[in-house]
Amino acid sequence: MKLFLVIRIRGTMGLAPDVVDTLNRLNMPKNHTAVLLTDTPSNEGMLRKVADYVTWGEITPASMEALLERRGRLPGDKRLTSDEIGKLGLGSLKEIAEHAMNGELPEPIKHTFRLTPPSGGFKKSIKRHIRSGGELGYRGDSINELLEKML
Repeated sequence: MKLFLVIRIRGTMGLAPDVVDTLNRLNMPKNHTAVLLTDTPSNEGMLRKVADYVTWGEITPASMEALLERRGRLPGDKRLTSDEIGKLGLGSLKEIAEHAMNGELPEPIKHTFRLTPPSGGFKKSIKRHIRSGGELGYRGDSINELLEKML
């Protein structure tokens, strides 16, 4: 089972209502938010529908650990620190990252991650797909490079 990291790149101006609904179902209400999705047929259909507004690819374990460490949040917008992890009895950050790679992110951890705009900006157009020389759509393993710039 693959685990995709999906990052919303474009804003809300001029969106069709069904695309807004799909982005809300994916828990991506704002620009520069990220979610983790498994490769189920329903998730792939939603990704195809919002492909003009997001980019996605397979996340690596090292990137998953960095994402949880820097941008992982608990209810109440508390940071995911080792003290908070100990209070909840979830193990270590590395164990949580391993569970997340299997598609099983522990329940108290929020599944939406707020990111910053990429340092240095986007190098290509955010209005075109990867195949057309842009930033949108499926990008495979290079999603990890974009994630590093956005942490």
